[in-house]
Amino acid sequence: MSMSRGRRLLIEFGLVVGALVGWRRFSPYDMPALTERLGGDLAKLWSFPYFTIGNLAITPAFLVKVFVYVVLLALLSRSLRYLLRERILTQTALGEGQRFAVERGVSYLVILFGVLIGLESVGLNLTSLAVIGGTIGIGIGFGLQSIANNFVSGLILLVEQPVKVGDRIEVEAVSGRVVKVGIRATWVRTNANRVIIVPNSEFISNRVTNWTAGDQLVRFAIPMGVSYGSDPKRVRQILLEVARAHPDVLGNPDPDVIFIGFGDSSLDFELRIWTIKQVQTPKTITSDLYFATFEAFRQHGIEIPFPQRDLHVRSISSPIPISGAEPARLPA
Repeated sequence: MSMSRGRRLLIEFGLVVGALVGWRRFSPYDMPALTERLGGDLAKLWSFPYFTIGNLAITPAFLVKVFVYVVLLALLSRSLRYLLRERILTQTALGEGQRFAVERGVSYLVILFGVLIGLESVGLNLTSLAVIGGTIGIGIGFGLQSIANNFVSGLILLVEQPVKVGDRIEVEAVSGRVVKVGIRATWVRTNANRVIIVPNSEFISNRVTNWTAGDQLVRFAIPMGVSYGSDPKRVRQILLEVARAHPDVLGNPDPDVIFIGFGDSSLDFELRIWTIKQVQTPKTITSDLYFATFEAFRQHGIEIPFPQRDLHVRSISSPIPISGAEPARLPA
């Protein structure tokens, strides 16, 4: 019988915790003693120092131990994220975006403290990393500005949450639903089921339209035009009947119709409706209402105009050539 993903992650979590608990029982200097039975040459190769950082010798044994520690730390972070997402945060009143922020924040903290504990456990003095930190800072200043900017912007998005998982947003030319807020970029899924990866810094430095920042209630405005011979009050009544007949248009707040003005060839109206169910598909509900409006206008004899131009010739001083006919002659 196959094991469920949740149970498998719980078992991994227990193994990782047990491995990390026993981690401090060994130091990098114990590894050569454990390899003496494998032979002198192999033991020398195993404990050969490539270079040193302070009093810490970087040997193959140390590198293997670091690799194992990093793998265990990654498994621990993933297991904690699963526990929070599937077992703990679902029992709270937090929204989807807030649960995602807590899950990510805890994961980052686990990795950060795990790295610090690992460095202390091998006897590395953290103050000796000041030079390395300064070098990294210079690198960030010259060539990694965008990476650092996106990382800090990602932290701001997780803490402040102007944009969170589940929101429908518009930034620059991208419109869709936020499905993931990562360290470097945010994933936005469009209505065409395409995922567009947007750098986090664009959400901080640019103007972003968040349709669902407060709640899932959204109003759409749909423009309409009718001929000048139509009765505006009758048009308003038909549009309201069409809107109220749609199952996804809310009755509270009630839809309304605004008379915008007099166009070049039409009386211009705007049908404004509220919806919750079709927040992520505005073009679909707009199309449904256009179909229904067209049918209703045709049944009631209301004309939908198209642009027209009238040409008035006031005077002419020369003959007008007509194809297939003799040129017209003006009287003397």
